[in-house]
Amino acid sequence: MKSIYSLVNDIYAVVASKEAAEGVDLDKEIEHFGENVKKLMHTLFSEDRAGDRRTLRMSNIGRKDRYLWNVVNNAKVTEKMQPHTLVKFMYGHLIEELLLFLTRLAGHEVTDEQKKCKVGGISGSMDCKIDGIVTDVKSVSTFGFKKFKDGSMAYDDPFGYVAQIKGYAHSEGETKFGWLAMDKQNGHLTYLMYDQEDTQAPVYEKLSFDIEERIEEIKEVVKQPEPPEVCYEPVPDGKSGNMKLSSGCSYCQYKKVCYPDLRAFLYSTGPRFLTVVENEPKVQEISLEQID
Repeated sequence: MKSIYSLVNDIYAVVASKEAAEGVDLDKEIEHFGENVKKLMHTLFSEDRAGDRRTLRMSNIGRKDRYLWNVVNNAKVTEKMQPHTLVKFMYGHLIEELLLFLTRLAGHEVTDEQKKCKVGGISGSMDCKIDGIVTDVKSVSTFGFKKFKDGSMAYDDPFGYVAQIKGYAHSEGETKFGWLAMDKQNGHLTYLMYDQEDTQAPVYEKLSFDIEERIEEIKEVVKQPEPPEVCYEPVPDGKSGNMKLSSGCSYCQYKKVCYPDLRAFLYSTGPRFLTVVENEPKVQEISLEQID
């Protein structure tokens, strides 16, 4: 059995040589990949988007308390995704299927795909295990990729990836987990693995929380009549005297719930959300409904 530590190099070798690893049936794996893509497309084009969204799931338990309070208590608040955003998400799903295909071609073992997991009544589905390690597969931007490459992801985890995968690992009685990540802009790959039993690791303090206690804490938070403090405080917009949303809030669907007087301005780098406007920006103001 191959080791997870050689995964990336083994994938690169397969792509470079265009030859599957010894003992791997290329035609069989191509068929498997095709069937998985077919299932994915059926799911993406037939899933019910009108269901009850007031749900705590393994995929969101790592988010900030205010966000989760809104998930349960402001379920009707949504931001309609623009078609290009939906295409981006489809593209991400396809990349993830491609990476698992290449993992198999490289002779590594992929098991437990979409296995159902439950911790403290919270359910979810893990991506898979690769060589026995609970693994999430991610397609990320070049900026996001750096955190997986240098191992710093646990220090800057706005989407709660650590708690999510820790929940999957806990349900399996495992202490190790990791991410197979691809920089979708240039094709670079990396595998980041954390071990909760490695007390000498620099990230140990970020991993050592009790996932069952976190889940119970969340359940109490979302029952409260009033929301907890905002996830991220607004930050100065340069020297203008204006205040803007931090990046952690800019992409959140609940930003107008938290900031009813929020205004958006279209800069060359993209929309900027201002919570306080002392000096009117000299760029076009746009409605929040225009932004995906």
